[in-house]
Amino acid sequence: MSGVAISHPSAHARILRAASWITLATLLVKLVATGKELLVAAVFGRGALIDAFMLAVLIPGLLVNLFAESMNQALVPALVHLRAAQGEPAAQRLLSSALAFSFLLLAVLTALLAIAAPAFFPVLFHLPPATLPLAIRLFRSLLPFALLSAIASNGAAILNASERFLAPALAPILTPLLTIAALLLFPRAWGVWSLVSGNLLGACLWAVVVLVLVFHSGQRFGPIVLTPELRQLFTQYATILLSCIVATGGLLADQVMASWLPVGSVAALTWASRFSAVLMAILGGAISTAITPYFAQHIAAHDWSGCRSILRRYTALSAAISLPLAALLVFASRPIIALAFQHGAFRKQDTSLVAFVQSMFALQIPFFVVSRVFYRFLLAMRRSSLVLACGVLNLALDIVLNLLLMRLMGVAGIALATSLWMISTFFFLAYWARRLLRQAAASQATA
Repeated sequence: MSGVAISHPSAHARILRAASWITLATLLVKLVATGKELLVAAVFGRGALIDAFMLAVLIPGLLVNLFAESMNQALVPALVHLRAAQGEPAAQRLLSSALAFSFLLLAVLTALLAIAAPAFFPVLFHLPPATLPLAIRLFRSLLPFALLSAIASNGAAILNASERFLAPALAPILTPLLTIAALLLFPRAWGVWSLVSGNLLGACLWAVVVLVLVFHSGQRFGPIVLTPELRQLFTQYATILLSCIVATGGLLADQVMASWLPVGSVAALTWASRFSAVLMAILGGAISTAITPYFAQHIAAHDWSGCRSILRRYTALSAAISLPLAALLVFASRPIIALAFQHGAFRKQDTSLVAFVQSMFALQIPFFVVSRVFYRFLLAMRRSSLVLACGVLNLALDIVLNLLLMRLMGVAGIALATSLWMISTFFFLAYWARRLLRQAAASQATA
């Protein structure tokens, strides 16, 4: 079957326009979020109290990535395919059923985690006995954050599927803004609970804003209706969810192992990753989010030259932008950390440790940013099983490298292990994306 060509210059122009808006919005959100982290460091320093909060917020944050983001990654290509094949009503039914299912699943899991927290928290995290009960209370209080953020994230995916990118990318700014407000207004009266209140109120307003935008776009929600398309989506979702669980296992393992090290190591690991995370979110997130609908459109039309064009152009662009920024973060790590963090309770010796850890994290930046292009192509091709295989391989690699390197380098060894398995991820995804594209083009040529 011959492919239906899609206008490449037009598609590239729309991708670049979307990526530009997402980049600007994400940059603003991340700048505010980074400002929040700097304020947290100045108020609380690096100690057991902030370690307890960071471990408490870890699992709710990971739940959003697990359930909401997994559904989003499966849903956007499915909606594009179904809308092209059967029209808007069929896509609407799939959307409503998928999101209702995802929310119910997450609600049940958060309830179970709240009940089981006293059992698994002491097993996972090594905290001082006086801090452990506080960490459990903080964790239970932050679980609604996962539900609210999942609603907002799913709503953003709906808007992205319709090529609406700016407002969904900008709306998350509400969470760090309200956390900053709570810290400035009630730092002594509420203590660490000011962080909890800011996160919950911010996530609530974020969800409200996104849902208003979704309803304004004409989308409506209804009951779960089992259709062949929904069953197919569940298959993709389950595989992506498993791969995200595996990937999240690596992040969780990093924090768990950091809690085995001296007090303050969890905070050091978290703060050292902030600037790298900002760059990866801005560069990798903007481009990969913008190209996803277009990958789906080209694949639905069997336009493999269009897919090849997107892969080549945006891997090259991602590398060209991310390499010099990663080098800057590696070689200028100490002055960056000193300028940003060394205030209030954050001391000079904290700067030395966090700067070294940051330089180890920054090594992964270009590999992560470029690999996101290959990752989105594989998902658009509905080959989530390959993503799962990659995740399993790298979880094992992360744990082994953590155990080896943390003995030699302390918490910086955990950061270096993360960069090494990200390099492995890059080569795995690049190999399979190119192989699948060659196979699809060859099959089309002989048809």
